[in-house]
Amino acid sequence: MTVTEVLQLADELVLAQTGKHLDDIQKALVKGVWQGYTYEQIGQKCNRSESRVRDVAYKLWQIFSEHLGEDINKFNFRSTIERLQVTSSQIINIHTIQSSHHFKFCSSPRYKPPEKNSKTEINSISQLSYQDLATAPKITHFYGRTNELETLSHWILNQKTRLIAVLGLSGIGKTILVKRFIDLNAQQFDAIIWRSLKFPQSLDSLLNNILTSLYRDHNLPTTTNEKLTKLFEVLAQKRCLIILDDVQNLFTLGQLGGQYQREYTDYKTLFKMLTEMEHQSSLILSSQEKCQEMTSLDNELYPVQSLELGSLDDSSKKMLRHQGLKNEDNWSQLIDLYEGNPLYIQYICPLVKDLFQGEVAEFLGEDSLILTEDFKSLLKILFLRLSDIEREMVLEISKNNQPFSREGLRNSLSLSSMELVNGLQSLARRCLLKKIEGEQTLFSLSPVFREYVRLCHQQFDND
Repeated sequence: MTVTEVLQLADELVLAQTGKHLDDIQKALVKGVWQGYTYEQIGQKCNRSESRVRDVAYKLWQIFSEHLGEDINKFNFRSTIERLQVTSSQIINIHTIQSSHHFKFCSSPRYKPPEKNSKTEINSISQLSYQDLATAPKITHFYGRTNELETLSHWILNQKTRLIAVLGLSGIGKTILVKRFIDLNAQQFDAIIWRSLKFPQSLDSLLNNILTSLYRDHNLPTTTNEKLTKLFEVLAQKRCLIILDDVQNLFTLGQLGGQYQREYTDYKTLFKMLTEMEHQSSLILSSQEKCQEMTSLDNELYPVQSLELGSLDDSSKKMLRHQGLKNEDNWSQLIDLYEGNPLYIQYICPLVKDLFQGEVAEFLGEDSLILTEDFKSLLKILFLRLSDIEREMVLEISKNNQPFSREGLRNSLSLSSMELVNGLQSLARRCLLKKIEGEQTLFSLSPVFREYVRLCHQQFDND
C-alpha cells in the first residue's frame, strides 16, 4: 500500500467512528508510524512535542480499536492496515449502515482438534488461529521497555525478520519483553508456539513436540529431515511465531560462549534454514549467550537481528514505589548500583525494607554493593559457564573497578593474542562486557558480576 492509500483508509475509519476527517497532526502520525518513525521523530517533522504526539496517538488508537473491535496500537498498526486493504482475497466485510462505513474483521476462533470420527484428512495446519503459550509467563507488572518493544515490533511486523535474538543477563527482562510483544500483537499471527529450553531436548524431540501441537492427531514424519520439511511447509503457508526461551542451555559449560553441546548441534541447522529459506514466519530466541547464528553481516540477504537488553530507565522507580521504599531522591542511585536489572532490584528490595526500614539513603550509606545469597546463587551459575580463559580474565579484572584496555589486560596475564581476543569476545557474547568508545577502546565488566568474582576470589585466598 502507498502512504496515500493508508491515509485514505485511516480517514475513512475515523470518519465512520467520529464523523470527522483526520486533522493535520493525525495525518502526520499515521504517515510517520506507517514509515517506522518514533513519536519523537514524528513530532520533529510536524513541529509538535513528543508528549503532544503521544496524546494524539493514544486517542487515535482508541478510535481505531473501538471501530474495528480489536486492540490497535503503534506496534500493530501497519499490519492491521495491510489486512484492511480491500481486495477480493481478504476476510473483510464492508457494510453500509446509516450512510457510514463500518469495517469489521471476521474473528477467528482458536484451534480445535478434529473430531475422532472425522474422515477429513489434515494436509496442512488448520485454517483457524492457534496459540500454545502453556510455558510462557503471565505478566503481572510490565515496566518501561517502550523503545525495545518498538524495535521488536518493527523487525517482526514491518521488516518480516525471520530470526531474532533477545539477549541479556538473567533477570534483565528478556522473557517478559517477548511475552508483552505477544500480548499486544497475538492477532497478527496464524499460530504462536512458545517452548522453554530450561531443560533442553534434542531438535528431533522439539520438532515432534511443535508439529504434534499444530497437527494434533495427524500422522507425523519419522525422521528429523522430514520433520524439518514439514515445519517449513507450515512456516511458508502461515504466519507463525515461534519462541525458544533459555537458549543458553543448549551451549556447553566451561567453554567459550555460544558453543553447542554435542547433542544439540542440530539446532544450528534449524537456525540456518530459518534465515536462508523462503517463508513468512519468525523465530525469537531468548538467551543469555549469543551464538554465531544470531549474527548476520548482511541483514538483507539473511534477515537476522539481535536485541541486547540493557538497564531499565526511570521505569525502575515504579518497582521501588510498588515495594514501598522511601527516599525517592536516592532511587536512581540504587537503580544504577544494581545495573537497572529488575531481578537484582527485586532481590535487594526486601533487604532494604527488612533491615533498613525501607530507607534507601540509609542502605546506600553502607557504601558497598551488597550481594544477598539470592545474588550469589544466580551469579554462581553464570560463573560456572565460563571457560578457564574467561575465569582467569574476570579474576584479574575484578581487582580493579576501572575500565580496562586490551593492552592493559594482556600485560597482566600470560595469554596469547588469540586467547585474549577470544576471551573478550566470549564475555561480550555473555552480555558481561561493555565496550567504551573513545581515543582508546576500553571495556568494563558487569559491576554486580565483578563484585561476585571479587568475593569468590577473597574466599578462595582465605581458604
